[in-house]
Amino acid sequence: MTEYGRGYGSEPWHPEDPLYGEQGPYGGQAQQPQWSGRQSAPHPPQQPDPYPQQQYHGGWDGPQGGHVPYDPYDPYGQQQPPVDPYSGASPDYYGRPDAYPPPHPDHLRQQAQHAQQMQQTQEQPRYQPPHPAQQSPQQPEPYYDDGPGDDWRAGPEPREPEHAFFADRDEDDESDDPDPGEDGRGGRDRRGKKNNKKNKRRSGRACLVVFLLFAGAAGTVGYFGYDFFVSHFGLSPDYEGEGSGDIQVDIPDGSPLSEMAQILQEKGVIKSAGAFTEAAGENKKAQSLQPGTYTLRKKMSGAAAIELMLDPKSRNGLTIREGLRSADVYKLIDQKLHLKTGTTKGVAKSDAKNLGLPSWADDSPKIKDPLEGFLYPSTYSVGGKAKPQAVLKQMVARANQVYQRYDLEGNARKLHLSSPMQLLTVASLTQAEGKYKHDFVKVARVVYNRLKPNNTETYGLLDFDSTVNYAKSQSTLDTGSVDNLRNFNDPYNTYKFKGLPPGPIGNPGEVALKSAIDPAKGNWYYFVSINPEKTLFAETNEEHERNRRIYEKEHGKAK
Repeated sequence: MTEYGRGYGSEPWHPEDPLYGEQGPYGGQAQQPQWSGRQSAPHPPQQPDPYPQQQYHGGWDGPQGGHVPYDPYDPYGQQQPPVDPYSGASPDYYGRPDAYPPPHPDHLRQQAQHAQQMQQTQEQPRYQPPHPAQQSPQQPEPYYDDGPGDDWRAGPEPREPEHAFFADRDEDDESDDPDPGEDGRGGRDRRGKKNNKKNKRRSGRACLVVFLLFAGAAGTVGYFGYDFFVSHFGLSPDYEGEGSGDIQVDIPDGSPLSEMAQILQEKGVIKSAGAFTEAAGENKKAQSLQPGTYTLRKKMSGAAAIELMLDPKSRNGLTIREGLRSADVYKLIDQKLHLKTGTTKGVAKSDAKNLGLPSWADDSPKIKDPLEGFLYPSTYSVGGKAKPQAVLKQMVARANQVYQRYDLEGNARKLHLSSPMQLLTVASLTQAEGKYKHDFVKVARVVYNRLKPNNTETYGLLDFDSTVNYAKSQSTLDTGSVDNLRNFNDPYNTYKFKGLPPGPIGNPGEVALKSAIDPAKGNWYYFVSINPEKTLFAETNEEHERNRRIYEKEHGKAK
């Protein structure tokens, strides 16, 4: 309670209050304010004022002349709160018009009785201002004001948070329009009818941006949707007929139909890759197409290109198997072109420098054949009128393509080899010594282990029969005793000369090449193939001898 008789508690007005007694509008005691908090019994009848000239100084004194100014706590005093100019009613402490007249004295007695009952039951609820909707007509709320510093009750209604779309309005959009809006308050209604021109322009721009976004999205979806429909459901561009002219097309190993189609399109054989793949989908035999070099025609339909690639007669295929020596390749070309034996070998020897060998190819006089290792194993299309030089060029070009793809120069440096030629030589040894492809990575490791300078098993010698057979132009398991091999003076004899032979001893395939680039990890120095499913590798010569006995026993039973 801030003042005696003036606070928010339940104490009645003090008898010395100038407004206490018969100054109410009904000739009796002024109305005691009714609160919903702690109550006290009414005071006894008013006694004569022993100090009629004294004024109570409680913070609201009037002049010494005894004149009592307007008391804002007196709802029935000589001065009334201001009247609403629109409704004619006095506002309550919520700022609303007072819709009810002052209470009757009977009501005051009822209030006093109720206060006495509350005191007896010792109910002391906290003060809670009644909600306007729950206010009883018989119990109007008094009007009071705590001054300009405490307007928590009669303050302005808090504004509703503004939506993010309107948050960027300019300050000049807020005008002091005296016309009341729909909410009964002065000024423009934020959600009302009057939107200024700037908001209209902003709304128009927003609509335009949204429209352009939707239009762009629709156009993009339409474009790609059309492209998807054409590529999946429409017919791809295609030539008609069998085409004309001749062109050599090289299809790399492992190329799927889609890659084949792309290569044929780039060479001008077909009009689009889609035409080839669509024709392949209608021809069940197209799944059997193999990589190789084909002699085709330009501007062929997709279906005609597939038929020509499948036709052995039109294809004139020449297959070079993996590991085949160049001397054997020359014989096959002579047979295919119906040439005298040795014709292609002579062309290879005389025109080797004109066949497209890479710059790192070694031309050492110790090398028996400069094309060894560069006639890549594959299937080539060789026509009846083809020349040996053209066929050899196809094979060398195919080898260059594969070797560039596997970066022989870069991988040779990683493996501490002196040149890509040495890496190609390791691949040829792996191809010749390894009997089964699944063992190639371990065989390649045996080659590298024997090349080590600290090798105490073979002391830097490879000791491979395959190199002796190459030097003697033979292919046999019986190469003679080791003592005799030590005396065979040939640079390709790895029983006599340490390190790698001068060059490759055959034309390795892709598996052997990959194994030489990335060999398995291990300390093996020996190996022997027992059967296709079993190859035994050993780290010492003693262990290798035990494996040899197992090999002899297995093959002895087979006999």
